[in-house]
Amino acid sequence: MKNRKLVLAKRPDPAVNRELFRLEEAEVAPLKQGQFLVRNLFLSVDPAMRGWVADMPNYIPPVALGAVMRSFAVGEVIESRHPDYAAGETLYGRFGWQELAVSDGSDVERKVDPQVAPLSANLHVLGMTGATAWFGLTEIGNPQAGETVVVSTAAGAVGSMVGQIAKARGCRTVGITGSDDKAKRCRKEFGYDAVINYKTCQGEDLSAELATACPKGVDVYFDNVSGPISDAVMSFFNVGARMTVCGVIGISPAHLSGPRVARTLLVKRARMQGFLIFDHMHRLSEAVEGLLPLFKAGKLNYSEEIYEGLEQAPVGLENLLAGSNQGKVLVKL
Repeated sequence: MKNRKLVLAKRPDPAVNRELFRLEEAEVAPLKQGQFLVRNLFLSVDPAMRGWVADMPNYIPPVALGAVMRSFAVGEVIESRHPDYAAGETLYGRFGWQELAVSDGSDVERKVDPQVAPLSANLHVLGMTGATAWFGLTEIGNPQAGETVVVSTAAGAVGSMVGQIAKARGCRTVGITGSDDKAKRCRKEFGYDAVINYKTCQGEDLSAELATACPKGVDVYFDNVSGPISDAVMSFFNVGARMTVCGVIGISPAHLSGPRVARTLLVKRARMQGFLIFDHMHRLSEAVEGLLPLFKAGKLNYSEEIYEGLEQAPVGLENLLAGSNQGKVLVKL
């Protein structure tokens, strides 16, 4: 049996694009005792991949040159020599950008029930994306009914979940996004009370928009970008505000002068905490238990941008990092 896989051929210099990856084909070795074979059905494409392919300090080691690109996937066990995994079971795990994956179970996050939700949903709403929103918001942000929650990258896979979870908890939700189309989706699909397009209002205009959208100040800020946008939001913090730092895509080598937040944190007695979902993946089932009632009640709307075929995964990543995607980026095999 042959396996087709995408390996990392070179490092970004400086951009992440489809040219970094190489398609290879290889025979699948016979299974050893304690192993099983997974046929991937859906692959995930995530913003974090920008850091995973770079040879620089990060929260996990970079993908090695020549190695299969790291990725979450949903797949079906088609052969097993492992007592805990049987042929026909569906799994969610770190199986990589490839059609077939040999596993010993160490890269499995959980077993999936295909009857509960569409298989693809396990790669976002009921997977790492949903868990990121759930733990980052509920445990660090700890939103209370009546509070104002601001979310940057509000139309993104994580941001859209954060806004809807906060809304379900009785909060006023304010989204920040980068286009009028995404702003419209934030209002109509994700239920934000107010939305700001940061690309059409910079500097003092952004502050004016925030003042209108957050008349009672900001209690919780779920930060997916950092940089100038976050500087502006923090100036509206209420006493005791909580900030989850989930992403820093708004900081580039050209922006090294901030954010300067010491006085805001001091005067407002606010809390800023970094968040990495990998610290919480062992609790994934706990997040799914919290998300499922909202999902079944139709309170977690989502959209998917699906690319067909393994070869399209790098294209999906390139478009995702350019911000041209509409929803969670997936690859269907």
